[in-house]
Amino acid sequence: MSVMNGTHNTTPSFILVGLPGLEVAHFWLAFPLCAMYLVAVVGNCAVVLVVKAEPALHLPMYFFLCMLAALDLALSTCTMPQLLSLFWFDAKEISYRACLFQMFFIHTLSGIESTILLAMAVDRYVAICRPLQHSAIFTNSVTAKIGVAAVVRGVVFFLPLPLLTIRLTFCGSKVLTHSYCVHQDVMHLACGHTMPNVVYGLTAILLVMGLDSLLIFVSYVMIIRTVLQLASRQERLKASGTCVAHVCVVLAFYMPLIGLSVVHRFGQGLPRLVHITMGNVYLLVPPVLNPIVYGARTKEIRQRALNILRTIKD
Repeated sequence: MSVMNGTHNTTPSFILVGLPGLEVAHFWLAFPLCAMYLVAVVGNCAVVLVVKAEPALHLPMYFFLCMLAALDLALSTCTMPQLLSLFWFDAKEISYRACLFQMFFIHTLSGIESTILLAMAVDRYVAICRPLQHSAIFTNSVTAKIGVAAVVRGVVFFLPLPLLTIRLTFCGSKVLTHSYCVHQDVMHLACGHTMPNVVYGLTAILLVMGLDSLLIFVSYVMIIRTVLQLASRQERLKASGTCVAHVCVVLAFYMPLIGLSVVHRFGQGLPRLVHITMGNVYLLVPPVLNPIVYGARTKEIRQRALNILRTIKD
């Protein structure tokens, strides 16, 4: 406890940054960001409500989609209000404790989302490659257990990040390179020995996001092999069509994540605007894009949503 108090006394707050060189436009840039946040909230809430309202959608695939929507909603909510305060009210300062909490939620929610995306890939693999066993393997009970396991996995792997940060001392600049707190960014401001943070942070990323992305890739290799063996072109299109939305969501999640990790570790010479833009894309785009992709690509959700809207209108 004394270590925490001592560290907190030397680091009462950190300074968040907006978009360097565009400070005069921050007030107006906040409006499209606010619109993105509203789209994320409405879209993800709509997915959850549609699945909940329609018994025909009470299937593992749609339960996983609800989990994804809830995670996107939580992830955008723990970052976007702070970002809007920064852009609208120039509220650059974030307290040490608030920074640690935000760090924990960002990394933990991202880890949980990675696990859910892997579970969705396995669900697609079983549905296409072992269709007769799908209903026996992916029951609602198993789906719920996977959701609990995803939460536990995220907390176990990423709770140590803020705990490792507590032991650091900060005696230099307190200006972050993002509009929110992430472990890599805060760690770089420390003036003490950060090797445990570097090693554990990289290990956690590799064992969660790295392993999940590899297993997702393997799942789709096997799916593609099975699809190519189908007799008719119509069957191949139908089977592959069920995976398009998931592939888009996976790319929207992992591509910015990989890019941000590379920029943090090897892009110290890049302009700050690149770091900030990559970070904002990673956290802001998937929550907005995911419900749109699934709403457009999943006929059952689209039809149920339209039916509910017609009922409300009538």
